[in-house]
Amino acid sequence: MTLRRLGLLLATAVLLSALLVACSSSQSGSQSGSGSNAGTTLTYWASNQGTSLDNDKAVLQPELDKFKAQTGITVKVEVIGWADLLNRILAAATSGQGPDVLNIGNTWSASLQATGAFMPFDDASMNAIGGKDRFLSGSLQATGAAGQPPAAVPIYSMAYALYYNKKMFAAAGISAPPTTWDELVADGKKLTHGNQWGLALEGGSVSENSHHAFTFGQQYGADLFDSAGKPQFDSPGEVAAIKRYIDFMAVDKIANPSDAEYANNQSVTDFATGKAAMLLWQAADTALKSHGMKPDDYGVAPIPFEAPAPPGGRHVNSMVAGINLAVFANTEHKDAALQFVKFMTSEAEQIALNKDLRLAADCPGGVLGPGVPDRHGQGLPGRAGEHRRAAAAGGAGEPVRDPGRDRHEGPVRGRGQRQADHLRRHQGQAVRGQSAGQGRRLGRTAGWQRSPRPDAGGGRRPNSGSAAPRPSGAGRAGAAPG
Repeated sequence: MTLRRLGLLLATAVLLSALLVACSSSQSGSQSGSGSNAGTTLTYWASNQGTSLDNDKAVLQPELDKFKAQTGITVKVEVIGWADLLNRILAAATSGQGPDVLNIGNTWSASLQATGAFMPFDDASMNAIGGKDRFLSGSLQATGAAGQPPAAVPIYSMAYALYYNKKMFAAAGISAPPTTWDELVADGKKLTHGNQWGLALEGGSVSENSHHAFTFGQQYGADLFDSAGKPQFDSPGEVAAIKRYIDFMAVDKIANPSDAEYANNQSVTDFATGKAAMLLWQAADTALKSHGMKPDDYGVAPIPFEAPAPPGGRHVNSMVAGINLAVFANTEHKDAALQFVKFMTSEAEQIALNKDLRLAADCPGGVLGPGVPDRHGQGLPGRAGEHRRAAAAGGAGEPVRDPGRDRHEGPVRGRGQRQADHLRRHQGQAVRGQSAGQGRRLGRTAGWQRSPRPDAGGGRRPNSGSAAPRPSGAGRAGAAPG
């Protein structure tokens, strides 16, 4: 693939980066049994969030058994890799032969909603699962088109961060990760030599490129739509943003030209195996572990910014990615399906999945682990989940900001006092490191002033993955569409 091809892919990506986010919370995980639904069997398509399909199944099954003990409802789960999930959903939507409940990339919600295949979460359905208050209002904006009842509800979340190889940085005499793109380029040149490159890119992945097109565009003051909803993908700011990204390979030469072909998470492999010193990715911990990379081998930092900021530029770290939980409209077991959705989005269940599968514990009472130092020597909340932290900071497609740098950001409030104190103590660091397992942010947020949604309330290309719809086309362990 040529650099020209990469440029074309990025240009296409801009057209696809219109929606983005996710997250979830609730109250109790215990469910009272329902005699009318006891004996019912549900089918559930779960997305691949762990190191393998079997790993997901092993983690989910005990929870499904718990649900059966509480309600008498049996849930037959099939874990589907991200490379296949969207095609399976589209086929089911067309044939009408689908599961009762399924996971979807949150950025697929509006476009899949248009098929009419999903049950709308109207007021009655939302109340049946505990009400809207258990979810972040921003997260709900990524559950379907504006002005319509949600087509799904949030369950897992994540966002982008800069991963860097500690040993390579030390060997190059670099004491801290870059905070600006100029610093990243300068560091990348020091780190590029022999068979080692400064930065790994997933240049052939439309979804990864669309994510970066949005985030970089926000940093350059570019909105994909004007106030009237008219697309403006060729604005000077967006063009400059795309050029900045392409130049890492074409001009700065800190990324391997072969990365222009990468579309199956090869950039993650290159980073994990020492072929590249830096990586821009979402929730990469599980994937890095699968390649034998230990948590102590790498650090995680906020996505760099352009400095000085271009006119209208925003301090945006990431789009907010994640996964939603939907119910097929033609299910014959609506009440049982809603009971299951309520169970899966409950606080207790989110914490359980978070511990076992390192997923996003989208609940207000999550568990924080040991702090992981950031570039300032401060500890980020510990590994509470592989995909957590994203949507807690933003709304549908709303950028995740760096509260330490954006004076307009409001306070972080957690429902659990311990978490709230922890998050305040780190002044928003939980948001800034977004997406590494090293700092999963648990708890609700409030008072955030966010930039306008990158979408205009419309749908977006299904496979531009919330995070994982193979933001490349191949199944990615520990990823989620966003």
